[in-house]
Amino acid sequence: MGLSLDEARKVAHLARIHVEESELPDIANELSVILDFMEQLNEVDIEGIEPMTSVTPMKLRLRKDKVTTGGEKDLILSNAPLPEQGFFSVPKVVE
Repeated sequence: MGLSLDEARKVAHLARIHVEESELPDIANELSVILDFMEQLNEVDIEGIEPMTSVTPMKLRLRKDKVTTGGEKDLILSNAPLPEQGFFSVPKVVE
C-alpha cells in the first residue's frame, strides 16, 4: 500500500509536524512500510487467543488492604516541591 505525497503531507499536517517538501518522499515511504506491516499483522489468525496484559506471564502482587490512622502527612509533604501550611501548593491554572 503506497502512500502518495499528498497523503503524507496530510498526515504531517494532522500530526502538526513541519515537514520540508524534499522530505515528503521519505516520509511517504516510511509510512507505507508501516501500513504494509499492519496489513501483514491483520492476516494473523488470532481466533481463540486470549488478550494479554503483558508479554510475560506474571501475577500482580497485591498489598494487604489494611486500615491505618494515616499520620504520614510530614512524610508525604516532604516530596512536595512547595508545601505551604501543611498542604500541597500548586500554581493557579484557572482564572
